[in-house]
Amino acid sequence: MVKQNLGKLDRIFRFVLALWWLGPFTPQFKLAQASWNVNLHWAIMVIGAIALIEAFVGWCWLHNLLHIGNKNQ
Repeated sequence: MVKQNLGKLDRIFRFVLALWWLGPFTPQFKLAQASWNVNLHWAIMVIGAIALIEAFVGWCWLHNLLHIGNKNQ
């Protein structure tokens, strides 16, 4: 089991962000090429899914890599 390195406020922010990006209010981008639109929407979905998982687990690999710990917030 990994140690949690995300504080309560950070977890709430990630949960809200994930609901926004995975829900019906997902940002829609209109770019010149249709293939870029599809790739951008997939990237938003993946980032939203990662944020949702991190919100529930309480651990972020990037925080761990950079030695950032805001568990006390």
